[in-house]
Amino acid sequence: MKIAVIADPHFHDIDYRQSVGRGDRVAVRTLADTNASTRVFNESFHAAKALLDDIVRRGISLVIVAGDLTDDGQQSTMAAATALLADYSRRFGLRFVATAGNHDLYASHGRHQSKRFLNADGSHTLVTSDPAMAHGDSVERIVSDEMYCGGYGSAIPAMGAYGFFRSEDDRHWECPFGTDDRLEARTFEIASADGRTVRRMVDASFLVEPVDGLWLLSIDANVFEPKDGDLDERLEKSYHDSTDAGWNAMPRNKGFVLDWMKSVAARARASGKRLIAFSHYPAIDPLNGSSADEAKLLNDTSFLRRTPLPEASRAVAATGIKVHLSGHLHINDTAVFRDGDDWLVNIAVPSMVGFPPAYKVLEIDDRRLEVETVVVADVPGHDAAFAYYRVEAAREGTSAAVTEATSHADFLSRHLAEMVRHRYLPKEWPRDLAALVPHVNLGDLERLAEAASPSSVTDALPLLAPSVRMAGDDWRALPFFEMIVDWYRLRKGREVALDFIDPLRIAAYRHLAARFAAGAWPEGCLQDRLASFMRMMMDWLASAPSRDFAVDLVTGEVTSRDHLGRTVRRQTGSA
Repeated sequence: MKIAVIADPHFHDIDYRQSVGRGDRVAVRTLADTNASTRVFNESFHAAKALLDDIVRRGISLVIVAGDLTDDGQQSTMAAATALLADYSRRFGLRFVATAGNHDLYASHGRHQSKRFLNADGSHTLVTSDPAMAHGDSVERIVSDEMYCGGYGSAIPAMGAYGFFRSEDDRHWECPFGTDDRLEARTFEIASADGRTVRRMVDASFLVEPVDGLWLLSIDANVFEPKDGDLDERLEKSYHDSTDAGWNAMPRNKGFVLDWMKSVAARARASGKRLIAFSHYPAIDPLNGSSADEAKLLNDTSFLRRTPLPEASRAVAATGIKVHLSGHLHINDTAVFRDGDDWLVNIAVPSMVGFPPAYKVLEIDDRRLEVETVVVADVPGHDAAFAYYRVEAAREGTSAAVTEATSHADFLSRHLAEMVRHRYLPKEWPRDLAALVPHVNLGDLERLAEAASPSSVTDALPLLAPSVRMAGDDWRALPFFEMIVDWYRLRKGREVALDFIDPLRIAAYRHLAARFAAGAWPEGCLQDRLASFMRMMMDWLASAPSRDFAVDLVTGEVTSRDHLGRTVRRQTGSA
């Protein structure tokens, strides 16, 4: 049996006709919001269908959804997303087993959502569920209950068909609280840090056996910890958002889930069940040990805030589940954690709304889990919103260069470049480094690596004078900005990113990394920070196999596979 694993579809229905429709009755989010986001919005409509069509073509009938099925949990979006999956279940017999992501629900009572939708003339309308935002600037505003993101009590029943409740066709079903699947029987107490505020919260974890011998363990790693103080439990601000919490908050707040996981793993081994565990959040550092370098280079980033600490990985490894699949970060990655006799492999599943657009296909037996990464590059209708983007860009005097994309994968690759320009450089990079980037090419970096003394950005400026700049068509003329975009491509795509980067560039990056690695740089100088940048890129090029690989379920060894399933030796040395 093959199992498809998809993550973060973030489905948004651009044909939504209630409350938000304008002109030709479509609901297209703005390009400005898209360029500033870590994911695309409108393209999810056709991308989700292309993804499911590819799964159907492969004859796969069992699909794991590792969270964030919906755009932001809006009632309208939840209805459209579940209707889409129901359609594929009805027409093609697909069975979906899911976990809830941080974008699918919020705590017990939910939270308001507000989104900007394009009008035919390139202006936009703000649609919100929050009555307090009914009036404001000159932008047209619509208040609609359809925009509200629900809590556990509404979101889990909406997704109930995906294993959250017992089905007559299942061989086995249980949750951390036993075999009663009613939500009111699946609650626990969660306290604020000072212990004075206590809330009762649902945990939506479950174990299901959809076919003989296969156990699917869906772990609800959402943690909505109350903030200190006597705050209104119905308000979003009363909780710490689960987005940056994940597994780091699980041992402290949901230790009972870890205890249950350990029991499930032991019973699976004793009864010969094949166990596949998944949650929305990664259980191992997705930066593959390069977090220290990221902190040195960029200080506080969303990746660092969402990185599982070693103690969290140790707690998950101690349960004995062995392999864990995750979403959330929209990356393609394989990470391995070992602690004595305990080990854990985390397989991060990419998203169709972020680079690279792909999903995983699993085959499992008693000894071995084989994983194939399927890139869905071509999406019929990938350009459905492009005409709207061009009108918006013309009105605002901005660029619509992303609409020159020739495929969905090309669009996401271009979108990543826009993210670097509009989000990562201005928001995550130190101001001095971000200001330097437009003025530097790879030849400049090579000269900095050979400088006799360490430089600050100011000290480096004489080295970058036009009179000494490298010219020509060789790799030295490549702008540093392009290298940074490739750095993010590798950060997000690992092996899959190599399909989108010229091999000659990779060879140039290896050359520069070796030059910087050969230097002895004082802490914090420009070359020292650039050395961290280069070292991270090399770490990602040498990371564990993440495209087509196998996991030995006895030893935890991860090995690459070719298209015939044979083990191959990976080439990670210098070009």
